[in-house]
Amino acid sequence: MSKFGLSQPVQRVEDTRFVTGQGQYIEDMSRAGELRAVFLRSPMGHADITSIDTTEAAALPGVHLVLTGADLEAPLENDMDAVQLQNRDGSMSARPRRPLLAVGRVRHVGEPVVCVVADTLAIAKDAAELVVVEYDERPSVVDTAAATDPGQPVLHDEAPANLVYDWGIGDEGATESALSAAARTVELELINNRVVANAMETRGGLAEWDGTRLTMHYNGQGVWGMKDELARRLKLDPENVRATTPDVGGGFGMKAFNYPEHFCIAHAARLLGRPVKWIGERTESFASDVMGRDHVTRMVAGFDTANRITAMKVECISNLGAYLSPYGVLIASELASRVLTGVYDLQTAWFNVKGVFTNTVPVDAYRGAGRPEAQYAIERLMDKSARVLGVDPLELRRINFIKPDQ
Repeated sequence: MSKFGLSQPVQRVEDTRFVTGQGQYIEDMSRAGELRAVFLRSPMGHADITSIDTTEAAALPGVHLVLTGADLEAPLENDMDAVQLQNRDGSMSARPRRPLLAVGRVRHVGEPVVCVVADTLAIAKDAAELVVVEYDERPSVVDTAAATDPGQPVLHDEAPANLVYDWGIGDEGATESALSAAARTVELELINNRVVANAMETRGGLAEWDGTRLTMHYNGQGVWGMKDELARRLKLDPENVRATTPDVGGGFGMKAFNYPEHFCIAHAARLLGRPVKWIGERTESFASDVMGRDHVTRMVAGFDTANRITAMKVECISNLGAYLSPYGVLIASELASRVLTGVYDLQTAWFNVKGVFTNTVPVDAYRGAGRPEAQYAIERLMDKSARVLGVDPLELRRINFIKPDQ
């Protein structure tokens, strides 16, 4: 095949390797002297950490390293990356710190608190159970629509009332005027529930350090971001950092980002001079992998007497979880806006999104990244409008489709 073309078949070459058990996933990789890492995670949705005692865990035979958030403050850049968004008033969205391991407070169940590295997975698990973490529990907020209500517990000082951003696109004034002048209006409120990512292969990584060069094998969705961030975060020359991805058992966006665990095992490998592997367990993934959706959306559409849509106003509350994930602020806002009006001749619209923090796992790109949510919203609105207007749903769509000559 010289190049891709419409309807041109592409010969698959990978199948034989997989169906004969010759795949190479993270768990299939092993190195001489390999150590295993385990992460102790918060059982609390929101709490102050009053003390962490790792003495007994560190003394267990076979344990090589026990890391807390305090141990990472000096040697690493101890703050996960995240994109910001410009608010309606020109200011930038909130950008609170997200340490690799919790420092001072935990903000969601599953947040990593301690990393234990030992000779075997069993020893590392035993040692993690010997770590004593004292928590002073705080009230939590998990309701997307109520996150900014007065009296709700606040997660970050940088985000008063848990408001991360207030973003808008379109013409608000023209939309309000068009809705006021419409012959009929239709209102709709939608809850697009949180979706848990569940790849066949859980997240993992294998870090190697040869005294000069760091190599990270991980089941992600690209290597350049990992390479660059490892170099910066561990303060290494980029020429001395290598990232690889073997076979990957699913991701769909959830594995497109870098996570705290990768940097912790890279740091551990450098400290110990031995390979360090971590493989997340299924229940661990449910409490630490980024999730999708979690929106509450209110919509109003105006129609003229010929059932043509004249305006649409959409107000969305987007739950970002306890921290910003790398691209979380873009999902319900900029990405959704690009397809929000669908295939309809809609000239006047206003789209406002408010991002909020709650004591839940962070949200980011997963299975379409904002576009499915937007399509769901506009099509549900058209279905309800057809019922309210007494028009066949297909006919209402035909009336409002963008015409070929447009």
